Amino acid sequence: MLLIPAIDLKGGKCVRLRQGRMDDDTVFSEDPVAMAGQWVKAGAKRLHLVDLDGAFAGHPKNADIIHEIAGRYPDVPIQVGGGIRDEDTIQGYLNAGVEYVIIGTKAVSTPHFVSDIGAEFPGHIIVGLDARDGKVAIDGWSKLSHHDVIDLAQKFEEDGVEAIVYTDISRDGMLEGVNVAATAQLARSIHIPVIASGGIRSLDDIRALGEVVDDGVIGAVTGRAIYEGTLDFAEAQKIADQF
Repeated sequence: MLLIPAIDLKGGKCVRLRQGRMDDDTVFSEDPVAMAGQWVKAGAKRLHLVDLDGAFAGHPKNADIIHEIAGRYPDVPIQVGGGIRDEDTIQGYLNAGVEYVIIGTKAVSTPHFVSDIGAEFPGHIIVGLDARDGKVAIDGWSKLSHHDVIDLAQKFEEDGVEAIVYTDISRDGMLEGVNVAATAQLARSIHIPVIASGGIRSLDDIRALGEVVDDGVIGAVTGRAIYEGTLDFAEAQKIADQF
């Protein structure tokens, strides 16, 4: 099972938000490139980068940092989200060495966009579905749509996306434990992999997710827990490697 450190970028710094609120952030590093190196050294097999400013602006704002991280650690696959709304942005990230791009709001607001880029960039497109009570949120989680998360995931699977990153936004950044049941239910409803996100707190969460690997949950994104120290990344990676 993949354990994927999150590096959330705001104003060129590595931060974490609580429940996606831009006005409720904690700065964990002034040097995101060095932070990426720390997680690579600790054994990370993939990195999760999010351009928070880009997510709210609708276009990349921290792309230079993302390009630098991709260039510095070419052997570690990187998945990037935040403000990716057109083909040129996707191509730019892939050219810089990013392995996967994560489409969020645009996937929900303009569904045909996913089918178009799924055909244009096969093997490189991940859709991020952020949900509360089974309904998908958009625009940096500021709006709750009427779309059911499972229905959308099944549609995006048909469009040829590589995986789904599923975030329970009620738990993100709150260290309340990952929503294993909802994540596993989503994974069982589709055939492409699901990556869990939101709420990971301790080694127990890693073990619990490991139990649903056979359902199609291939990994988990972790952020605040590894920055605040409630989860030792190296130790958690050892547990994840058992599944």
